[in-house]
Amino acid sequence: MRVPTNLFSMARLTIHGVLPCVHRYLSGWKEKAGKIPDPELRGQALSSIATKTFHCEGGAVLALLADDRWKEAIRFIVAYQTISDYLDNLCDRSTSLDPEDFRALHASMGHALTPGARLESYYRFRNEQDDGGYLSALVKTCQFALERHPAYGMIGPALQELAGYYCDLQVHKHVRKEERLPRLKAWFETYRNNLPEMSWYEFSACTGSTLGIFCLVSQGFREDFSEDLARRLKEAYFPWVQGLHILMDYFVDQEEDRLGGDLNFCFYYDDEKQMEDRFIHFFEQADRSIARLPFPEFHRMIIRGLLAVYLSDRKVDAQARVRRLAGKMIRRTGGITLFFFLHAWFYRRIFEGKRRPDRPAGTATMQAGQKEQRPAAHPPE
Repeated sequence: MRVPTNLFSMARLTIHGVLPCVHRYLSGWKEKAGKIPDPELRGQALSSIATKTFHCEGGAVLALLADDRWKEAIRFIVAYQTISDYLDNLCDRSTSLDPEDFRALHASMGHALTPGARLESYYRFRNEQDDGGYLSALVKTCQFALERHPAYGMIGPALQELAGYYCDLQVHKHVRKEERLPRLKAWFETYRNNLPEMSWYEFSACTGSTLGIFCLVSQGFREDFSEDLARRLKEAYFPWVQGLHILMDYFVDQEEDRLGGDLNFCFYYDDEKQMEDRFIHFFEQADRSIARLPFPEFHRMIIRGLLAVYLSDRKVDAQARVRRLAGKMIRRTGGITLFFFLHAWFYRRIFEGKRRPDRPAGTATMQAGQKEQRPAAHPPE
């Protein structure tokens, strides 16, 4: 499959190729999740698929870099992102605040990137134990994809580095509230000298994305891949593309995080002007970082597409300040962003409601933590 380099080929390949493939793989994982014996684990697994499908949909667009092996790339992306979303639910909506528990759970993400790694009892620090082999099956699916990957020797170190950042973040941000900021700030200091100028909360955002992993795995399937390209891809996506990705995620969640008393990295900007300036800085740096990669037009569309996905979220409409800044971001980042935004805005309002399921049974902790999406009346101004 040829890598798309314009809006129309990107839209066509995504709608007719990527999304149906993602939904097929997710359907299989949903069926397996429904058979998990423990009701709490079953509920969180089903909820993570039901409410976070768009994570797999968006990440899987990077599989278009994989040439004829794009379906293999999607299979890996869906399995790995499903692990991420499932564990996020277990940490966000659990009564556990034990960092050892969070680290044990997220060890599965490192094992998923290590063919032949021996699986562990990932639930050993929590009461809920029996998932019927669900998490192990996800890990093995990723391992199988990487066992057959032609460039694993070249991308493996970068995959482990990015996953290490991600897993550390999940531990630090889910502990007791009074411990979170000191841990995150101390963690940032260990890397500060090797980073461009940024704050501790921006660094945390940069570590919270899986896009760099998906990009490396997908482009690594191509015959012309090299160690130098692996390095350039990692340096392009981390920190700038990944940082922009997660800052947008927190940006649209501000109101519900404020009401829920949850950590949100956007709360630490001095004011709205500083936040807008830093968002644009991340956007501009992301654009510069991908300009020297193969298929730069594709990566530019990825950057603008992720802006569109988040800024078209229904939650934006309920937050006047967020909606106003979203409108500015769309105008300042150009016509491609507007194209994707309008497509995403209508797509979500036509199709999301149709596929939104009832709350799965057995989710005692989910009821308080579930983020409710409000219907939107109009796009951002």
